Amino acid sequence: MSVGLRVETFGDAEAFLQHRRPDGAACLVLDVRLRGQSGLDLQRDLAAKNDGIPIIFISAHGDIPMSVRAIKAGAVEFLPKPFRDQDLLEAIAQALDRDYVARERRAKLSELHMRFALLTTREREVTALIVTGSLNKQVAAELGVSEITIKVHRRHIMEKMQVRSLAQLVLLVERLS
Repeated sequence: MSVGLRVETFGDAEAFLQHRRPDGAACLVLDVRLRGQSGLDLQRDLAAKNDGIPIIFISAHGDIPMSVRAIKAGAVEFLPKPFRDQDLLEAIAQALDRDYVARERRAKLSELHMRFALLTTREREVTALIVTGSLNKQVAAELGVSEITIKVHRRHIMEKMQVRSLAQLVLLVERLS
């Protein structure tokens, strides 16, 4: 069966962990029973490394507690063998979609961190105060500068963070934390 998916196979968990994955949406179709480390152990280790690759488990030896454990730990699907090709393809499509969305989210957050890094130390101080709802004159008094200075900082912050309103800035700062 050929559906245009690029597939790589690995003899065991260690071989998978040693392999550098290409940059792009991916998923892991993983048997519960592996040589050496089990599939569930690999899932746990990947989670500990904050590796969010979506996992689809397959097993001829799975049971309900095992499948519940895998799903609770974030697996996309747990398919008992034998399974229909279509069920696996649907699970793969779901996993790839999940990974694509997660990659997009990480890219946007990375871009947001880069914009925030453009702020000066003083602009970060001003940002921290204005997102709490403090008025320009309150921020000026807190930092010991003029209200005009705060207005200038605020304009620079809005430009660097690429926002048009305080509400947008608040949302971005919340995403950063």
